[in-house]
Amino acid sequence: MATFLYRLGRFAFRRRHYVALFWVALLTLAGVGAAGAPAAGTTSFSIPGTEAQKAFDLLEERFPGASADGATARVVFKAPAGEKMTDAENKATVTETVKELSDGSEVAAVTNPFQGGGVSQDGTIAYASVSYKVSGMELADSSRDALEGAAEDARDAGLSVEIGGDALQAMPHTGAAEIIGIGIAAVVLVITFGSLLAAGLPLLTAIIGVGIGVASITALASTLDLGSTTSTLATMIGLAVGIDYALFVVSRYRAELAEGREREEAAGRAVGTAGSAVVFAGLTVVIALVGLSVVNIPMLTKMGIAAAGTVAIAVLIALTMIPALLGYAGRRVRPAGRKSKLLGGGREKHKEGEDGEQRPNMGTRWARFVVRRPVAVLLLGVVGLGAAAVPASSLELGLPDDGSQPTSTTQRRAYDLLSEGFGPGFNGPLMVVVDAEDSDDPQTVFRQAGEDIKALDNVVTVTPAQPNKAGDTATITVVPDAKPSSVTTEELVHDIRDAGADIKADSDAEVLVTGATAMNIDVSQKLNDALVPYLILVVGLAFLLLIVVFRSILVPLKAALGFLLSVLAALGAVVAVFQWGWLSGLMGVEETGPVMSMMPIFMVGVVFGLAMDYEVFLVTRMREAYVHGETPGQAVVTGFKHGARVVTAAAVIMIAVFSGFIGSSESMVKMIGFGLAVAVFFDAFVVRMAIVPAVLALLGKKAWWLPKWLDRILPNVDVEGEGLRDLADARKDSDPDEDRELARV
Repeated sequence: MATFLYRLGRFAFRRRHYVALFWVALLTLAGVGAAGAPAAGTTSFSIPGTEAQKAFDLLEERFPGASADGATARVVFKAPAGEKMTDAENKATVTETVKELSDGSEVAAVTNPFQGGGVSQDGTIAYASVSYKVSGMELADSSRDALEGAAEDARDAGLSVEIGGDALQAMPHTGAAEIIGIGIAAVVLVITFGSLLAAGLPLLTAIIGVGIGVASITALASTLDLGSTTSTLATMIGLAVGIDYALFVVSRYRAELAEGREREEAAGRAVGTAGSAVVFAGLTVVIALVGLSVVNIPMLTKMGIAAAGTVAIAVLIALTMIPALLGYAGRRVRPAGRKSKLLGGGREKHKEGEDGEQRPNMGTRWARFVVRRPVAVLLLGVVGLGAAAVPASSLELGLPDDGSQPTSTTQRRAYDLLSEGFGPGFNGPLMVVVDAEDSDDPQTVFRQAGEDIKALDNVVTVTPAQPNKAGDTATITVVPDAKPSSVTTEELVHDIRDAGADIKADSDAEVLVTGATAMNIDVSQKLNDALVPYLILVVGLAFLLLIVVFRSILVPLKAALGFLLSVLAALGAVVAVFQWGWLSGLMGVEETGPVMSMMPIFMVGVVFGLAMDYEVFLVTRMREAYVHGETPGQAVVTGFKHGARVVTAAAVIMIAVFSGFIGSSESMVKMIGFGLAVAVFFDAFVVRMAIVPAVLALLGKKAWWLPKWLDRILPNVDVEGEGLRDLADARKDSDPDEDRELARV
C-alpha cells in the first residue's frame, strides 16, 4: 500500500492542475445539486420492530385521512392575574382565535378549549389543539405565519399566548461558537507549523471536503429522507477528521523536507507513510459509523452513513488534494523546524545544546519519563478515568422534548404552562390503540380496556374509546401523572402493556401503546439491546484491521481497552453535566434530565473511530522505529518525538471543533458536541499519551509479538513504508514515467 500511495502522492504533486480541477468541479456539482434541492425534512423516528411503531402503522391503516404523521400545535392561553379564561371577554378572544386558526388549506382540525375540556381546573389556562395535513417541515411558511399571527392577535387582546408542538419546528443553529472552534483550530495549526500557509492547507481542504459532503447530503435529503440534524453531525465529524488527516500528511511532508528530500519526493513519501495511516484510521472511523446500521433505527443509520461518507471524502482529499496544493505552495512550505519570516523565521526551531545536538522536544522528554516510570503513570491514568466514569453508573436514557428547550422559546413556555395547568404528564399523553378485529364484541373490549387502564397507578385521565368507522379499532388517550421523560411514566407504559396481555388472552384483542412518549421509551430499549452486539461487531472488525496494521495481538487489544476507559469516562462527564446539572450554566443547559437515548451508542461509534486515529498515527511511528532496529523503549521515545506534537495539535483541533457545537440550539447536537469533545480529551491526553506508552514500556518486545502462523496468512500492507526503500533503490538506476506506473497499479 505504501508504494501505491507514494506513486499517488507524486502523481498528485506533478499533475496538480488536474487534481485541483477535479475537486473544484466536484464541489461545484454538489453545490448546484444542493441549491436546487428541496429542504430536508424532520428526522424520522420510525423504529421497525417496536410496539409503538406497530401501533402507529395500525393507526394509518385503520384511520385513513387522520394525518397521523401531520404537524401539530398547541396554542396555550393564560388569563391575566385575577381573571379566568371563562370570563366573557377572554372566552370571546379564544373563540375568535380558534376561528382564525381554522382558516387555512393545510389545517386538518382545530379543537375549541371550551368544547373539548381544554380549560384547567382553576380556570386560568386553556389550550386549543391544531392538527395539520402535512408534516412540520412540509408546512408552508404561510401556515406558520397564520399560526403566529393568530397568537399575536390574542396577545394584543391581553392574554399570554405560547405555541407548542412541531408546527413551529426550527432548523437547529450552532451560533458563533462553531466559528470560534474553527478559529482555535487555525491558531493551533499556525503554532504547530510555524507558517500561515502550511496552517491554511488543512483548513482549506477540510472545508472543501465538508462542503462536498454537506452539499451532497442536502442534495439527496429529500430523496433519501435525511433529517435536519444529519448534515450538522456530518459537518462536526467531517471537519474534525478532515483537518486532522491533512495535518498528518503536511507534517510528514515537512519532516521529509527536513531530511533533505526534493519536494516531489517528499510529497510522495508523506502520502506513502502518513497517508497509509490516514487510510487505516479513516477505515476505523467508517467501520464505526456504518456499523450503526446494525441498530436498525433508520435515523441513526442515515446519520452514520452520511458522516462516514464525509470521512471517506476527507481521506481522499488528504491523499490527493494536499500533495497537489503542496505543489502549488512550493518553497513557501518550509521544512520541519523552520518558521516563516512573518512568524520569526530564519532560525532553527530547537536550540542546540553544548554538545551540538538539538535539545529534545517536549514529546521526547515526556516519553522518556513514562518509560522510566510506567507503573505510576499507568495507575494514575486508569484511576483518574475510573473516577470520571463513576457518574455513568447513574445513567438514565430518554429523548428530548419541548421540556428540554431553552426557556426563551415559545415551545418551552407552552410546555411549562401546560404542566402548570394540567399536570406534567399532560405534555406526554399515551395513545392506546385497541385492535379488536378478531374479537366477537369490540365495544365491550374497548370499554374493558379503558377500565383496566384507569385502575392502574400513576394515571390521571383516561378518555373514552374513540372507534374508527369500521368499529374494529379504537384509540384511548391516557394522561400520566408524571412528566414524559420520568421513570414513573416508563413504568406506566409497561403496566399498560401487561394489562393488554391479559385482555388479549381473554378476548383475542390486541392492546398497543404508542405516541411520542412510548416511542421514546421503545427507542431507548432498542438502543440498550443493540449496544453489546454493536460493540462486538465494530470493535471486532477494527481489532482485526489493527492486527493487520500493527502485526501484533497485544497492541490492538490495548487500544480497544483504552477506548473503553475513555468512552466510559466521557459518559460519566455527560451524566454529570446534562443529568446532574454540574456546570450546566456554563454549558448552556437550562433543563437537566435523562441523557439522549442514542448518545451512548453514537458516542461509542464515533469515539472508537477517532480513538483509533490517534492509536494509528502515534503507534505506527513506534512500529516504524522498532522495525528499523530500535529497542522497544527507544521506539516509544522515537514515536513521541515525531508524533506527539502533531497528535496533540490534532486533539486540540478536534476538541475545539466539537466544542463549537455546544452552542447549538438543538439539545441533541449540544450533548453530542460536549460528549465528543470530552471523549477526545480523555482519549488523546490520558489514554494515548500516558496509558499507551506506559503499557508498551511494560510489555517490551512482547507488545509486537505475533504468532508465526498468523504472520504468514496476514497480508503485508506495509504501513511503515519499508517498500519505499526498495523503490528508492530502483529509482537510482532508472526514472520511469510515474503516470504510467500509477495507471498500471
